[in-house]
Amino acid sequence: MKDLEILEKLNISTIKNQVLKNAYGNQETLIAKLDPRTMFIWYLLFGLVPWFINDMFILCGLLVFVAMTTRLARTVPLILFIFFLGIFSQTGFLFIFTLVFGGDGSSIMPLIQLTVKIAVVSLAAITAFAGMDPDKLANGIMAIGLPEKFSFAISFAYRILPILLEEYQSILLSYKIRGIRPSNVGLKGKFNNVVYQVKIMMKAFYPLMLNMAKRSRTTVEALEIKGFHQALNNKKVRAMKLQGLKFGRMDWIFTGLSVAYFAILIGVRVFWIQ
Repeated sequence: MKDLEILEKLNISTIKNQVLKNAYGNQETLIAKLDPRTMFIWYLLFGLVPWFINDMFILCGLLVFVAMTTRLARTVPLILFIFFLGIFSQTGFLFIFTLVFGGDGSSIMPLIQLTVKIAVVSLAAITAFAGMDPDKLANGIMAIGLPEKFSFAISFAYRILPILLEEYQSILLSYKIRGIRPSNVGLKGKFNNVVYQVKIMMKAFYPLMLNMAKRSRTTVEALEIKGFHQALNNKKVRAMKLQGLKFGRMDWIFTGLSVAYFAILIGVRVFWIQ
């Protein structure tokens, strides 16, 4: 019964709800209230610096810090599940490949170090980008000087993703209604059932691409009719979008605490731990 309950939760509707919750359900968090440019600067620190550090004490300290910021951003369980699945599977596969191609147990420490670096960068990205409102993220991208079309593409991607998932679910249901599901009795029946589900999921991608291409064309035509390119070149519209962005007290406090924590880690490692 527990297995059935888990399988019932792992469906397209759950994924869609998790995506919508992560994009629009964290408006009251500390991370969501910060200026997006603050998060871009913060990510430059915690997304790039770990690659140039090989000390495990500092890396583990950074991992603890970004884990706390991810908790503050109230990241949905789906993203965290994908994160943990990717981290552990990557380390395991790399270790197996190392052993197959002549390595030994001494390679486990470099692999752990690489895993910690990837974990720090990944959690920093989750905090910076998954914890912000899509409109705020797009406006922040526009504020740092990137093209307006790129900013619109980011915002449009967030909005079309739930529609894409809903369309994919509809195609899957249509395949299941028209097809014959194999028996789920016995080990062979379960294996055939899994193969059947995988085949349907693969086949559903082709009509999904065609349907989304039609939707994209309709969206482009609607934007052109409403003067999309003229609005992009209008300085008043741009200023109106950016007027809500400003560095506040919380932005300076958050940035200062992050830099101070990083400096304390380095100081403890250099002066106290030899």
